[in-house]
Amino acid sequence: MKIKHRKPQNLPLLPVTKQRRMMNQPGKWVALVAAIWIQAFTGTNFDFPSYSSNLKAALGMSQVELNYLAVASDVGKAFGWCSGIALLYFPLWVVMLMAASMGFLGYGLQWLLLQGIVSLPYSMVYLLCLLAGCSICWFNTICYVSCIQKFPTNRALALSLIVSFNGVSAALYTLMANALDPNDASLYLLLNALVPLIISVVTFFPILHQPPAQLSSADATRNDSLTFICLYITAVITGLYLITFNSTPSSKYGAQLLLAGAFALLLVPLCLPGIWSTHKWLFRIASTGLRSVLHFRFNLVNHELQQELIPIETERSGTKVITPFDYKEKESISWKMMGKENLTVLEEEHSAKMLVRRLEFWLYFVAYFCGGTIGLVYSNNLGQISQSLGYSSLTSSLVTLYSSCSFFGRLISAGPDFMREKVHFARTGWLALALVPTPIAFILLAASGSEIALQIGTGLIGLSSGFMFSASVSITSELFGPNSSGVNHNILITNIPLGSFLYGVLAAVSYDSTAGSSNQTAAALGDVVVCIGRKCYLQTFIWWACISIIGLASCFLLFRRTKPAYDRHYESNPNKT
Repeated sequence: MKIKHRKPQNLPLLPVTKQRRMMNQPGKWVALVAAIWIQAFTGTNFDFPSYSSNLKAALGMSQVELNYLAVASDVGKAFGWCSGIALLYFPLWVVMLMAASMGFLGYGLQWLLLQGIVSLPYSMVYLLCLLAGCSICWFNTICYVSCIQKFPTNRALALSLIVSFNGVSAALYTLMANALDPNDASLYLLLNALVPLIISVVTFFPILHQPPAQLSSADATRNDSLTFICLYITAVITGLYLITFNSTPSSKYGAQLLLAGAFALLLVPLCLPGIWSTHKWLFRIASTGLRSVLHFRFNLVNHELQQELIPIETERSGTKVITPFDYKEKESISWKMMGKENLTVLEEEHSAKMLVRRLEFWLYFVAYFCGGTIGLVYSNNLGQISQSLGYSSLTSSLVTLYSSCSFFGRLISAGPDFMREKVHFARTGWLALALVPTPIAFILLAASGSEIALQIGTGLIGLSSGFMFSASVSITSELFGPNSSGVNHNILITNIPLGSFLYGVLAAVSYDSTAGSSNQTAAALGDVVVCIGRKCYLQTFIWWACISIIGLASCFLLFRRTKPAYDRHYESNPNKT
């Protein structure tokens, strides 16, 4: 009998789609590092206390008028939703250049004002502060959208990582200013105008080249988690470096060396994913060659069996549509959500109209308004707080302390994602726990005006508000849908300008009224009245403590209402975020 031989077929060990996906892996990590750099150098609102006294003296303003300028920067964030709309019509890199241009104009003209080159009315300076604040929010939206698109599985880890680096902006700008001229506070405005523009140019090509996102396999997700662990370790080292050496007095030359070390640490995240991806790529190339030889011999013996494996392998390697979670689960229960009072499903998309009808949103809004925003207002007033307590020389170190603690608070917000396989606890519950230090800090500040109390209180507020700023991005995505987060999160943070205005006016009115009383006034800045003594901010600290307790209570109610949805999500998706 004549045996008919079939032509052996060369079956690649790695299908084409897997090979392309593997080649695109470094692309998403480069995009992540670009987002890290953008966040690290665009938190320009945090260094406002460093030059606020100079701005106050240049315009001859009262404390209330200075507070309005701080509010203007936050009011710019109220227009952050425009960035989400812009992304519907323009690519990411166009929106990024628009954000850089707004910051360059907003901060650049203010620097010219302090240099005496131009003369601007108060109303124009207000508009410039508003424009600068708007640029910050646009940068944030760009980074959030990029990470949500590139890391659909490890979205929370990516967001917490990039947002954490926004907390070191003040420390980096302090290093840069000290490296150039420690005695010129106006340098902060010049750096705020130029550095984000330079970073936008540097990260232009990673943002321009956005590889299409692919749904990761279980092995790829596990490997990504290991890479994230390395990146978080690097972030912790960066934060410890900045908080340790930045608080140590140094000369101009010493500041330059510290700045070089900080830049070197910021380059490390770019190397880690590249080394990891190259290692996996070389290993797979070697294993592919070896297994292809073995496969050729095996194909002659058991060709029929391989024919059965072809469609299976093709089916497994085929491109899938990215969905936030299991489609069957979504089909069975997601559309029932609107008929119930409580939120029962996570990651359900909400339009803006649906969002404002949700009680969960308003509880979330109040928690942010009375928790994270009040910490931001405290940081805006750090310059005057330290001055009133007699610690003017500590202003830069206090700003760095707040920035560094905010950085670590943002990093800690990623803890639940690393413990998700062992501890199933609602992210809103973690948020409630993170808000506990805020009222404690304000009570401590009201009880004592010592240097150590000021440092501890500043650190606690920075830690708590940093956690809120980072976790809120992931919570918004989970509660109201990842695809709508670009607009919904900007709606949420409209509480920032509102809170900045109300809390700031409360502090400024108390400050000016106390400055007018006996034994509390000192003319330290020409015609500008400066309040000296503990009483300047005593009432403010008491009010802020009470308000932060309201925020904590609101966050606890949010946790109680969303806990069933998180429990159901963990039961049906035990290995997902």
